[in-house]
Amino acid sequence: MKEFLWRVGVTAVAVWVADLLVRGIAVTQVEEWWQQVLVYVVVGAVLAIVQMIVKPILQVLTFLLYILTLGLFGIVVNALMLMLCSWLTQSFSWGITVDGFWPSAVLGGIVISIATMILTAVLPRPRRDNR
Repeated sequence: MKEFLWRVGVTAVAVWVADLLVRGIAVTQVEEWWQQVLVYVVVGAVLAIVQMIVKPILQVLTFLLYILTLGLFGIVVNALMLMLCSWLTQSFSWGITVDGFWPSAVLGGIVISIATMILTAVLPRPRRDNR
């Protein structure tokens, strides 16, 4: 559970960075700062769940494209995961909005991947209890 909460926090910060840097990505704005943080955390949780469940399945199905493009197809998969998260959260009155696949989702996927990689390297991961 600690690992999942850590991953949600890292993903929420990465989504915040993408919201700041990428023009076609917008997270729903609310009045209170704590509500805004909650929106980022929920969007981070949805994106983390999508990346934990859907992304491995998509990676297996597109394994040959990963090999043929020397891994660059991962950028497309990350963009698709971001668009799926946008579609899932827009069913409610809050969430993340991605304007389109190119350049918003592609650049957003790249920014989120880089921010997640940096945060994962800097922040200590919670240890698992081996009982």
